Amino acid sequence: MRTTGFTLVELLVVISIVALLMAVLFPVLASVREHAKATVCSARLKDLTTVFLTYEAQRGSFPCGFNGLKKEPPAGGYAGNPTMDPAGWWWFDFAGVVSGASSGDEKALTCPSRRLDSARLDRNILCGNYGANWSLCKSARGFGIYEREFTGSPLCSTDVPRPGETALLMDSGYSLICWWHAAEDPPVTFGNSIQDTAYVPGLEINKERELWPGQTRDSISGRHPNKTVNVGFVDGHVARKKASDLLVEKVGEDDYSYSPLWGPK
Repeated sequence: MRTTGFTLVELLVVISIVALLMAVLFPVLASVREHAKATVCSARLKDLTTVFLTYEAQRGSFPCGFNGLKKEPPAGGYAGNPTMDPAGWWWFDFAGVVSGASSGDEKALTCPSRRLDSARLDRNILCGNYGANWSLCKSARGFGIYEREFTGSPLCSTDVPRPGETALLMDSGYSLICWWHAAEDPPVTFGNSIQDTAYVPGLEINKERELWPGQTRDSISGRHPNKTVNVGFVDGHVARKKASDLLVEKVGEDDYSYSPLWGPK
């Protein structure tokens, strides 16, 4: 007479079935999680883009990308790591995104899909989250090689001939990003300052760039499925673009294909 319970063979069959289901489901669940993170990122970028346009409606221009000349610190304190980042007001300070050091507002500036393999960078809100387009959100002070093109008064939407095709904010390696960082053959030679480490996540040319330890996976493998990048445009809409769509090619001796995506021409 057979006793109740599983035989060894039956138990092995059940274990094999469970193992097979886990092998099938784990990649699916991982993919679902990545898509969910990309959706959250898109929503946060949409909120930031709306904040920029509200600021423009009230002040007549987009927020200044960076100002190191203001004497008093912003409400949330100076952002970044003082050993690597310049002290000053960033676009999110001007736009009022961060209202206090312990307010929890920094979550609005954080891309949930970023992949920084360095605690030093991962704790730095300026690294691996969202970058403002430096061509539009110009700085009040120079940054070495960037001074000639990205210092001055911030632009407004009426300065942009094709607002629906021009980026305002995007997934980025640093809090300010410009078309130089996405150029196959940029018109400058980058050094090793923190501003030079801005990048479009997943862009192929990042393999050839000298970036900081901990940025490799984020810059080369990308953040979102299929190496896509969330971009907020001047007209207020947000779209997910392939990283390769943001590549700037040299089309002449001194001419590049950065307009209209990266700035008016």
